[in-house]
Amino acid sequence: MTLWRVPRHGRTMPASLLRQPNIAILVALVWLLAALALLVQFWDQTAETLLDTDDAMRLVQMRTWLGGAGLFGGWFDLHVTRLQPPEGYDSHWSRLIDAGLAGLYSIFRLFADQAAAERLMRAWWPLLWLLPTIAGMTAIAWRIAGREAATIALLLALVGVPAYQQFTPGRIDHHNVQIALTLLVAAAVVWSDRARWIAAAAGALSGFALAVGFESLPYLAVCGAMLALRSVADAIAARALRDYGLSLAASAFAAFLVSVPPWRWETPACDSIAVNGMAAAVCAGLVLALAGRLAHPQALTRALAVAGAGSLALAVFLLLEPRCIRGPFATVDPAIWPVWHDHVRELQPLLAVIKSKPLTAAGIAAFPVAALLAGIVLAGDPRLRRDFGFITAAAMFLAAAGTTWFAIRGYSYAIWLGMPLVAALAPRVFELLRLRLLAAKVAAGLMLTPMAVSAGAITVAHATGLQDRDSFARPESRHCLLNASYAALAGLPRGLIAADVSFGPYILALTPHSAMAASYHRLSRGIVGAHRALASPPEQAREVLRQSNARYVMTCGPRPPDGLAEPARGRSLWGQLQAGRVPPWLEKVPDMQPLAVYRVRS
Repeated sequence: MTLWRVPRHGRTMPASLLRQPNIAILVALVWLLAALALLVQFWDQTAETLLDTDDAMRLVQMRTWLGGAGLFGGWFDLHVTRLQPPEGYDSHWSRLIDAGLAGLYSIFRLFADQAAAERLMRAWWPLLWLLPTIAGMTAIAWRIAGREAATIALLLALVGVPAYQQFTPGRIDHHNVQIALTLLVAAAVVWSDRARWIAAAAGALSGFALAVGFESLPYLAVCGAMLALRSVADAIAARALRDYGLSLAASAFAAFLVSVPPWRWETPACDSIAVNGMAAAVCAGLVLALAGRLAHPQALTRALAVAGAGSLALAVFLLLEPRCIRGPFATVDPAIWPVWHDHVRELQPLLAVIKSKPLTAAGIAAFPVAALLAGIVLAGDPRLRRDFGFITAAAMFLAAAGTTWFAIRGYSYAIWLGMPLVAALAPRVFELLRLRLLAAKVAAGLMLTPMAVSAGAITVAHATGLQDRDSFARPESRHCLLNASYAALAGLPRGLIAADVSFGPYILALTPHSAMAASYHRLSRGIVGAHRALASPPEQAREVLRQSNARYVMTCGPRPPDGLAEPARGRSLWGQLQAGRVPPWLEKVPDMQPLAVYRVRS
């Protein structure tokens, strides 16, 4: 007996969907409208600021590569000499993103100067990745509830302003790429019961996603698990599992080869692809492929085979690096947790945000909660409860919602994976309300968009008297991240700057100076050193700066360094400088506003 039911609509999806030119045109049109709207809204901002520390650091990494020992000669050289000198910093970010950015930059360089080409690259890179994201999300909605749901999903995407957080012009870090790949993998899996090549595509895209980063690992694991479970419930699905397993093994191995230099092939890692992650993915893929090839008629035997694949993968991963059982940050120096890591915004659990910033939390949680309710209502349909596509889409969303509960950086995934569920429920709501006119359906659909749902939740929360607190988003702080603010600093003689970790990437991207630290968890010595320099009393700070050969100290705005508690602020070097009490061994450099720059006297 088959547990996964094939709904009548879209029975042969790849062919039927590709034969729907109107949907393809709508996807392209929605992407174009969204991209143009974002470009108009944020184009000026791309000249004013690098937006985020990761965007600034990605630009530094790409520039360093292009200015180094050639594109291929320096492929594995991810060393940043100006960060945490004298040893520098070995980045674990994927060179594949640098390659994509460099390719786009080279195209724009054909008709623009360096500055303009960089700006165009930074503007268009996230917008290009928005297209596959919208396409993947729409394909999931189509698979669950057909053409009308896909059309509504496009409406949700068009007015899905909160979902664009990682796709605004200027966002050149890896988050938008990982979201796009996750949506494509999810779409491939929910359609894997329609054509053989779809499962193989899911495996190949999963390997690519692992090469880009481990942020999407929970969602990739859910996709693989759903394919495995389908093969247990339905022996006919064994061929798809075989294709997926072989493709996953091959792509994971290829990702390892292009991401890890030969001299680090034996070094495991918990936060990026390394020998343990590659070996686990390859073992899982091969065992799943073998299980699919054998296709034993007994469901229990098939279940034991796929369970063995998962167990073997986990065992291999942990055997090569047992500490990874504690998560991706298991090998992080404990010293940086209280002074920086515990304060990283994107890693804050939703409950902590609810307590300190209830309005922000309302905006974050509103649409995922709406999607959760939509999924619960849809699960009341016996047909959908047996539909592989719906079960997979719901499982993916639940993984994203769970991730958001523990770390709010899962919020973007929860929105994109929640939209298909809301879109699938919308036609039923229209039918219940007896909406017949297109205008009425559009108006009702607009009320279901992420922007409307989030805005409504924030309005209700505000009306109840809730207010955000512990916020440093003050007007004067914004100037600390503007490109123009670093122009005068760039003109000073080169030297090492001790500053809060948040400013490190901007110092590297906008000046020729070196930075003691930046906001990356593998920079333990630099992060601890920068914190001690700013958080210690002046005489102790002087010794820290002397040992690190720092030439300048930089502060900006009212926000204190992370981990600097209230009682110690007044006694710290940072607190003394904020109060205008400059120790005699520091000399304030004039005309640096809004930055406050101090030269360390010999």
